[in-house]
Formats: sequence, C-alpha cells, structure tokens
Amino acid sequence: MKKKNHKYIFVVGGVMSGVGKGIASSSIGKILQSKGFKVNPIKVDPYLNVDAGTMNPTEHGEVFVLDSGLETDQDMGNYERFLELDLKSSDYMTSGTIYYHIIQKERAMGYKGKCVDPLPFITEEIMRRWKKAADTHESDVSLIEIGGTIGDYQNIMFIEAARILKVKYPQDVMFVMVSYLPVPGSLGEMKTRPTQNAVRQLNSYGVQPDVIIARGPLPLDFKRKEKIAFSCSLPAENVISAPDIKSVYDVPLNFEKDKIGSVILKTLHMRPKGANGDLTEWKQFVNKSKNYKTDIKIAVVGKYFDTGDFVLSDAYISVIEAVKFSSYWQGARPELVWINSKEYETDPKKVKNLSEYDGIIVPGGFGESGIEGVIMAIEFARKNKIPYLGLCYGMQLAVIEFCRNVIGWKDAHTAEINSQGSHVVIDIMPEQKKLLEDNKYGASMRLGAYPAQLKKGTHAQNAYGTDTISERHRHRYEVNPAFIEEIEKHGMVFSGTSPDGRLMEIAELPQDVHPFFLGTQFHPEFKARPLHPHPLFSAFIKAVLKHKK
Repeated sequence: MKKKNHKYIFVVGGVMSGVGKGIASSSIGKILQSKGFKVNPIKVDPYLNVDAGTMNPTEHGEVFVLDSGLETDQDMGNYERFLELDLKSSDYMTSGTIYYHIIQKERAMGYKGKCVDPLPFITEEIMRRWKKAADTHESDVSLIEIGGTIGDYQNIMFIEAARILKVKYPQDVMFVMVSYLPVPGSLGEMKTRPTQNAVRQLNSYGVQPDVIIARGPLPLDFKRKEKIAFSCSLPAENVISAPDIKSVYDVPLNFEKDKIGSVILKTLHMRPKGANGDLTEWKQFVNKSKNYKTDIKIAVVGKYFDTGDFVLSDAYISVIEAVKFSSYWQGARPELVWINSKEYETDPKKVKNLSEYDGIIVPGGFGESGIEGVIMAIEFARKNKIPYLGLCYGMQLAVIEFCRNVIGWKDAHTAEINSQGSHVVIDIMPEQKKLLEDNKYGASMRLGAYPAQLKKGTHAQNAYGTDTISERHRHRYEVNPAFIEEIEKHGMVFSGTSPDGRLMEIAELPQDVHPFFLGTQFHPEFKARPLHPHPLFSAFIKAVLKHKK
C-alpha cells in the first residue's frame, strides 16, 4: 500500500454538515504547495450514486466535470481552483463506485469463491484507489476529504480504511477534523461541547484527530483552544481558529495565522522543500479582490432561481467564481443579480429593465420551463448591444433567438422541447438517442474535454490567443448541421468547431455588429482559476467595462 515517504492527510467533519471541509482541504493543499510539496486531493462521497451526474443541482449543488468526463461533486471544483490542478477520475470516489466494482468482481469470480465481506475487501479496494491516485499524480501528499459527518453510518468504511492505514504507517498518516463551535444567541458564548462529543465519537472508531479546525461565527480565543486541547487530547497549537469570513480565498491566509502548515509538517515529520512558503501570488490575488476601482452589474438570467438564494451559489458556483476572477484582475468588483426568466414571460415589458446592467450571462440548464423568457433577454442583449455570454444552453438559445428574429424562422427550436418543427436548429446527436431510448441517462451526454479549432480574427480567437483549444462539455444537444450554412449566411459566426468541422463549439456575432455577443457549447467556467482567469470570461469582463463607460 505504501508509497515510499508518501503522506496521507484525512479531513473529516464534526458536529454538522456544511462546515467547509472542501475549502479547508483546498486551503491546506495550497499551503503545502507553497512549501514545495506536490499534492493530490481526493474527494470521497459516501452516497450510493456511482457519480454525481444524475443528481439534482438545486439539492446537491453544481455537478463539476473533469477532463476525463467524470461528473463529480462541486468540491472537486474547489480543489482545482485553489490548487491550479486538472484532476483525474482516480481523485474521486463514492460508495456506489466501490460497491459496484466489488459486486462486478464477485460476479466474475474475481474473489475465487470466497465469502465477500466488507472487511477486508471494501477497505482494501478503498486503499488501492487512494494509492492509485497518489501514483497517478506522483505526489508527496494525498489530501483525502471524507464526506458526511462523524457519526454517519454511510462513511464508516472509509474512516475504517483510513484507520488501517494509520495503524500501518503511523508517521505518514494524520487526521484533521473540521468541527463547528456554535454561539447560541441567548448565551453569547462559543460552546465547545459539541466538538468534544464529535471527537469522542471519532475515538470510538479508533481514530484520534491530530488537528482540529474550529469553525464558527467568531475567532476562537486561546482559553477555548486550551479547553478543546485538554478535552480532546492534542496540543493547543493544533487547534486552528476558522471564523466566518467574507471570501473563501482568505482561508489559507487565515489558517497560516495559526501556523497550520508548520503543525502539519511537524506531525508528518516533513521539512519544507525550499519554496518560499509565504503564498505571495495568492496574497496578490486576495488583495486584488479587495482593492477594486469600479463596480460592474451583471444580470444572470436563468431558470433555476426561484428555489432560494442558498441554492444559487451552489448550483452555479463555477460561473460565479469565474466572473470574480476575471473581474478582480481587471480592477472591478462584480455584482451578480439573479433574474428568473419566467418573469419576462408573465410581463414582457420587464425585459427592458436589462438596460440597467453592464453585461448579461445565460448559464447552462435543461428543460422547457422559462425558456421563452431567456430568449427575450437574449434578443434584448443582441439588439441593444449589451455584452452577452451564453454558456451551453445559453449558446443554444442564442442560436434559436437569431434564427427566429434575424433569419425569420419563427418555429426555430430545440429538439429537447419541440422535435417536430421544420427548423429544429438544436438537435440530439444520433449516438445519444439510443441511450435515452433505453432510459440510460447517466453518462448519456458529451462529457469531458474536447478539442476545438478557432477562426482567426474572431472574439474567441482574440481572447484565447491561439488557434486550438480544449474545453470541458456536459450536454446532449448540438447545433443541427443541416442549418449551419444558412445561419452563417445571415451573419452568425461559428468561431469554434470540432477539428472535423462537424460540431459547433462557439457561436458569436462579428465585432462590427456587436461589441461582444458570444456563446459556448462547452463550460469554460470549469477551467477558470484565481491566478489564471479564463480568457473568455476576461474578454467578456473587458467588454462589460467598456460598455459601462
């Protein structure tokens, strides 16, 4: 199991869900990178879904797609953004993945007639996958986030596998518990008892946390650090304060105030590899996010915005962050205003309110609800020359709007909604139809990274500064090849296509027609990074700033 000198850090959650294990893991990884170590993050989700592809984003959050096409939990996006990595399929696993593999192997007589029990077969398979991920990255440290909360029966097998690893290699394995310290309003005092109980529960599994990250509304004072340390059997300096803050990108800097990097290196018997260790570039980005010259107001017009604000930041987190990165580096602070497209359908006059915004984004989505309202918004952006960025469905609907209102095909539509019209300009690819007919919705889309060729002199080619790109996809429908020639004849430019010219990847209006009107069939937000903003988002923000002036 052991890779020579390889280290494992397991991150678990205590007291309640949603305490920020993903951000904590990402931040620890960033700190270790700054000290010269190569890190590979792994997300373990205890649910029985084989991947996150069939899960409702309004309940579970964004489905993040890797280059490989694997549909994963949104925490994988946090890892990629913080650590500037393109993660592999081996960096993500679920209970469903493990059980599915075990059952298939048993059915194929892979265990040679043995009685297949959870111990040792499931724990051995889990550890085998952790080693494979470490070997794939050739990393120094594996940072493994175990989803769920201490006390959940769903994640016990993963904690057990981690415990076995700790027993085998005590100097190479450590546990970090991210716990929550509430401040009851009637008392006004931060309470440590829930964290103490969570540690005792973890102890009952045979695991002792080496570090406790104390999440809460306020910073943790030294008195409570000592109390937690005494009750939970670890040094006070191993209790890290993690109060609520405005930006998740402050978290690595906040952790280093309590010297978490030094604590981890000491626990794992490691020495810095000669890097500066001071997070210089990261600090520059954080300063940019706080010191801006102007505000920009961007309308995000979509279909899923009537289920509560708490959903929005999860369902579209990569889009939000991509806009932030490009804005901060250009000296702007973005204000994203979420607009439910259904209100334009009930009152079309409201679409004129979009003139108040500096730019308009239509993100991805599925289904019929609210579509006509989105098309109204796109028409307004096109006619009034407001910078427009359409992502996936946002590109498809931009093509439909152009066909209806410029070419005059009033019945132009997508086969997703109406497959019987004479102008089905967006249609499903033949190879996917058979999967849907068999009710195989999981992995029935074009998923993962695909190359594209760009046309010279276009918005897209100017933004990327290259002729060939690779971007991540998650969709079933494409621009119908039967109509492409006629659409281009009327002035829309397909500035990005698959290398064989069969699939349309980017649609835009010429620069002498519109300052910035562009849609992508892929999801550029998945490749946006804090230190390296995505070129299309940056081009959009540049146009937004120019429009604002």
